Amino acid sequence: MSRPQQITVLGATGSIGLSTLDVIARHPDRYQVFGLSGYSRLAELLALCVKHMPRVAVVPDERAASQLQAGLRSAGLNTEVLVGEEGLCQIASAPEVDAVMAAIVGAAGLRPTLAAVNTGKKILLANKEALVMTGDLFMQAVRRSGSVLLPIDSEHNAIFQCLPHDYARGLGAVGVRRILLTASGGPFRETQLADLQHVTPDQACAHPNWSMGRKISVDSASMMNKGLELIEACWLFDAKPSQVEVVIHPQSVIHSLVDYVDGSVLAQLGNPDMRTPIANALAWPERIDSGVAPLDLFAVARLDFQRPDEQRFPCLRLAREAAMAGNSAPAMLNAANEVAVGAFLDGRIRYPQIAHMIEEVLGSEPVIALDELDAVFVVDAKARLRAEQWLSRNG
Repeated sequence: MSRPQQITVLGATGSIGLSTLDVIARHPDRYQVFGLSGYSRLAELLALCVKHMPRVAVVPDERAASQLQAGLRSAGLNTEVLVGEEGLCQIASAPEVDAVMAAIVGAAGLRPTLAAVNTGKKILLANKEALVMTGDLFMQAVRRSGSVLLPIDSEHNAIFQCLPHDYARGLGAVGVRRILLTASGGPFRETQLADLQHVTPDQACAHPNWSMGRKISVDSASMMNKGLELIEACWLFDAKPSQVEVVIHPQSVIHSLVDYVDGSVLAQLGNPDMRTPIANALAWPERIDSGVAPLDLFAVARLDFQRPDEQRFPCLRLAREAAMAGNSAPAMLNAANEVAVGAFLDGRIRYPQIAHMIEEVLGSEPVIALDELDAVFVVDAKARLRAEQWLSRNG
């Protein structure tokens, strides 16, 4: 390569961002950091700037910018500091940037991710909510710009690796019968249903296999994360909801499988470490060292599978229903879930009420077609309002 690829990491201080920077640091001849963004962890963002020396860093507001600039001056760095959503869009779409890691959690990552798409960047998509909310609008933008879209979720990256290179012709055309999307089952896979009334945020965030942020950890516990991944898989791989089956696999060693019409089932296996899919997407179509230890099948010893219980995981049912309804339903689902999880983490509602709130919000507004981005944000705002109204009555 004539020069290292310039990489922007949106959400640099989160677990995905940190794993991305770890992989990048292992290959300084191939990659350089152009831009980093952080939200509330300013000390961590400053440390990352000192280590990776980005051209630009983005923080949420002017107060945070002043703090970061002071730290950068003390460290002798001339990193430019930008603010807010406009700054995120700038580091995602800058002409110098080759690839963007889209790892901002939730709806906040939508506009900067689309800014990267619209300027034809290579997109490493870890923000599933962007695709869940906008669906066909997002995929149209990818096709229009010629952007390369590579999935980072371990499950979608596994599917990507197991599909033939020409899967865009259609799953049926390439002989795929179904996609098997694996799930760990989270910390409450075997908890008595009556005991779910009393689980705490810390218990919900104690994932047995993965180290993740608190919001996504709660989503994993409720299996809403898997529901959002089901919706995302439908858009990424042009699949119908009926072609995507969720399988609980507690060991998290098989990251997903693809079932072919000839009876073959291809699986991607590996240790539960996000550096594997990140390295796969960064270097695609090549392979590079990720720093992940080789999988020891003798230590794993066994692989278990079971069907998800939708009485235990009602959020999975709600997500599948939203996927089947399409149009505005997934955006409403995502918005209601973000409010509900935030309320649970703040101690305002009990864990089972997450699903109750989401179901009521989904039933409170008609499903409508979304033909422009502004319509997505209108639906998102309405769903959040309905969720807050539910909280005022039940929280």
